[in-house]
Amino acid sequence: MNRISTIRKNIVRNKKILSTMKRRLVIWAVAVVTFCVFSYLIDPFDPVWKEYLDAPLRMILEDASWIVFFSIIISEVSIFIDRTLNKLLPWSNRTVKRLLIQCLIQIVGSVMIVIIINAIVDCTSVTLPDMDSRKEYTLLGQWIATNIVISLIISAFNTVDYLLENWKKTAVEAAQHKLRASKHKQAAMAAELQALKLQIDPHFIFNNLSVLSELILEDQQLGYDYSEKFARVYRYLLVNSKKDIIAVEEELKFLESYIFLIEKRIGEGVIFKIDIQEEYRSRFTLPLSLQLLVENAIKHNQTSKVNPLEIQVYTNSEGELVVSNTFLPLINKPDSSGVGLTNIIARYEILGYPKPVIEKTEDKFIVKLPLI
Repeated sequence: MNRISTIRKNIVRNKKILSTMKRRLVIWAVAVVTFCVFSYLIDPFDPVWKEYLDAPLRMILEDASWIVFFSIIISEVSIFIDRTLNKLLPWSNRTVKRLLIQCLIQIVGSVMIVIIINAIVDCTSVTLPDMDSRKEYTLLGQWIATNIVISLIISAFNTVDYLLENWKKTAVEAAQHKLRASKHKQAAMAAELQALKLQIDPHFIFNNLSVLSELILEDQQLGYDYSEKFARVYRYLLVNSKKDIIAVEEELKFLESYIFLIEKRIGEGVIFKIDIQEEYRSRFTLPLSLQLLVENAIKHNQTSKVNPLEIQVYTNSEGELVVSNTFLPLINKPDSSGVGLTNIIARYEILGYPKPVIEKTEDKFIVKLPLI
């Protein structure tokens, strides 16, 4: 593994070196072309250009070598200035100040290069042609102007490359930050969803245990059946509460056991009507959604033998699972533990499914659950 890791690091390092060399060659080529083009444009009618056509190949190669040499020096000095300023005075701090300082240093650097090279040539060369001072200063000025243009062009090239790299880096960091934020949000939503799915009304357990104890004293067989149904309901709560969705058929089987418990606890105070079309039984819904809606209806409405609460569970033509109950509000509203309709709406929203539709009339309360 260490050997493979070392090979990969070497490959990455070699790619970076190759990329840097390609970039340098491009910069040097731009400098050479700029030097030649600008030198010509300064004085295109200079007789020296015609003399080049008849000059020997050796002289042309020597001049070309000097041009390449000067261009490389100017390029490297320009790159060095830009990199130093990137560390000492980044573009993100003071853009205008950075621009002015960079241009000024590049110009001064170009002038210094010409002066130094010219001084070296004057001191070491003995075969320079004689020319009047006016011509000499004109050529020196043209040389300085050419170097300044090259330096500024290379500087602009480096600046654009630097800004693009920083823009890419910023874009990548922003994308990574957004991804991390998204992951954190998903984790928070998953935790919230899990908390919602594990909500169990404590009154549900207390009420059923109370009924169970009474039934055992009155009718042992009925108490046994009740305990079986209660165990089945509680097992379903523990197992399927961890799931995001469940088949309607499974939810209906659970609802039948739950209704058995309610009928034994409330008696004739509540009437259930179940009508689920066969084609929708293979669709999916949220676990415990029907149980929570039924429990919500019983908790907030009167359940009397004279005027029983009617709860209907059916599917409509729009492919929705509907839970409807007659509206018989209690005189004294009970304390809500937060389990019920709010739980279902929150789970639908977190999972990204369409929200349930709630309708309330004078005599009915209707909740339409979108089937999945």
